[in-house]
Amino acid sequence: MIELDAEQAAARAWFESLRDRICAEFEAIEREAGSDARFDYAAWNRDEDPDAKGGGGVRGVMKGRVFEKVGVNVSTVGGEFAPEFAKTIHGASENPGFFATGISLVAHMANPHVPAVHMNTRFLVTGKRWFGGGADLNPPIAQDQDTADFHARLKQACDAHDPAYYPRFKEWADDYFYIPHRKVHRGVGGIFYDHLEGDFDANFAFTRDVGEAFLDIFPQIVRRRMNDAASDADRNQMLTYRGRYAEFNLVYDRGTLFGLKTGGNIDAILMSLPPVATWA
Repeated sequence: MIELDAEQAAARAWFESLRDRICAEFEAIEREAGSDARFDYAAWNRDEDPDAKGGGGVRGVMKGRVFEKVGVNVSTVGGEFAPEFAKTIHGASENPGFFATGISLVAHMANPHVPAVHMNTRFLVTGKRWFGGGADLNPPIAQDQDTADFHARLKQACDAHDPAYYPRFKEWADDYFYIPHRKVHRGVGGIFYDHLEGDFDANFAFTRDVGEAFLDIFPQIVRRRMNDAASDADRNQMLTYRGRYAEFNLVYDRGTLFGLKTGGNIDAILMSLPPVATWA
């Protein structure tokens, strides 16, 4: 197993505890809908090494009445980047060694009026140490109230640390979650940040607050919309939107590439893909 220093161990413990609370809340929503769906967990080791010398993670997936497919993964891995890939990673151009721990979540909802969502936060160590991540809302049918509430809660988390964070990280999300070949944004945005380095305690506190903000606001939005009436046209609009979501994750998403380039678990990496989608 990977030996962790104090900062690495603290980050891993937080991401795993956040996973536990998110999964419990999502299962509670399924109970409210009359479903007994629960998360199925599968542990994996990097490069399928039985001794886990490069670390590994746990893939969690639930398919229920409200959450058609939701994946919540945690991983803690380390090793060396391939030389060419190392040139693309912050702080790795001179030394290809790396450590990464984080949580990654994608939820695709059964009701087209409930927005899909993505959340990821992570701590990486190369020649530098930094946090990154964020959360963004991806509704097939956008609702102004949901968008406003989601952004307001993320802004509250940002403002508690630096009033410049929200406008900066919102713009970063708008730029990143864009599908150039479609000339559309993937959703209604959120925040995205990367290479947040320097003061570990301050940056870790901010990253925790991003996770708490997500856990607070997204279940509220789900409960608000999960019983809305949906037509066949609404469902078809959701399936078309999911096709766009899949295109982004397979063509542009840096997290997908990072997982594939570092010997991650294929099922965990591709859990972000929707269970059903259409391309007209």
